[in-house]
Amino acid sequence: MAPEERADAARLLRGFERRFLAARALRSFPWQSLEEKLRDSSGSELLLDILQKTVKHPLCMKHPPSVKYVRSFLSELIRKHEAAHTEPSDELYQALAEVLTAEEPTHCHRSYLLPSGDSVTLCESTAIVSHGTTGLVTWNAALYLAEWAVENPAVFAHRTALELGSGAGLTGLAICKACRPSAYIFSDCHSRVLEQLQGNVLLNGFSLAPGTDARAQHPAPRTLEAEHPRVTVARLDWDTVTAPQLAAFHPDVVLAADVLYCPETVLSLVGVLRKLSACRTDQWAPDAYIAFTIRNPETCQLFTTELGQAGIPWEEVPRHDQKLFPYEEHSEMTILKLTL
Repeated sequence: MAPEERADAARLLRGFERRFLAARALRSFPWQSLEEKLRDSSGSELLLDILQKTVKHPLCMKHPPSVKYVRSFLSELIRKHEAAHTEPSDELYQALAEVLTAEEPTHCHRSYLLPSGDSVTLCESTAIVSHGTTGLVTWNAALYLAEWAVENPAVFAHRTALELGSGAGLTGLAICKACRPSAYIFSDCHSRVLEQLQGNVLLNGFSLAPGTDARAQHPAPRTLEAEHPRVTVARLDWDTVTAPQLAAFHPDVVLAADVLYCPETVLSLVGVLRKLSACRTDQWAPDAYIAFTIRNPETCQLFTTELGQAGIPWEEVPRHDQKLFPYEEHSEMTILKLTL
């Protein structure tokens, strides 16, 4: 195989690997490129390589994705193979047979590869809305904010970060692994989300500091030499938390992703930001980064209007080019930097 062909095959494998590990929609996979490769005599070997990078990937063997998802993926892969080759693939059929009788659990795993070679693995609900909350799955803006953070580690290095509405924890875990914060506070208010969030923190090799509500005191003094940040999972209700409780966390940077999904949450979020702004001193004035998918322009306009009324300056962060994580291409997302 010529060097250019090897590079093309490597890109194709990488595309399948990243999308499958993150359990992205099958329509987003580079099927057309695969069909072109399968016309070559080396196509069968490429299919086995794809199998090793997806269903048989070490991360998937340890933290399996949805059974239904694996079944659908293998069925599509077999269809592509059968359309190009007359000889059946024992390996593909055996892999499919292994999941045909498997039961679908209520939770599955998604994994995201970091530039360092490390990864973030999340246990998520198989339903988009589960137990009355949307916080049990990862949304696109969380991936977008995590990408930006990985590209801008200096924003978080040796600093304390407070995340509002952490959900499944993707953004914070990526920051903890790639940006060297001294402390990271995940927060949410739904008990099921907090339970899953704590599990994901432990799943990714971090230990939890004591204190799981907004009344927990600020973590112990920072240690720049520490290999891992001090991680806290806090119960934080935006409508009832007080300014002193927020000040106790003493965050250097505040962030949130995909939390502007209705006017009520916009008003609650601005209320929290207003309380944080009221806590600032001459020596301490945290910045905030809010990432969101523009689903309803009126909701986004409400957010910026409310920020203006609260006296919180904001500016749009320039779009970043590097796409580390697979998410919906057509989604329009942005990050606002606020000065609290």
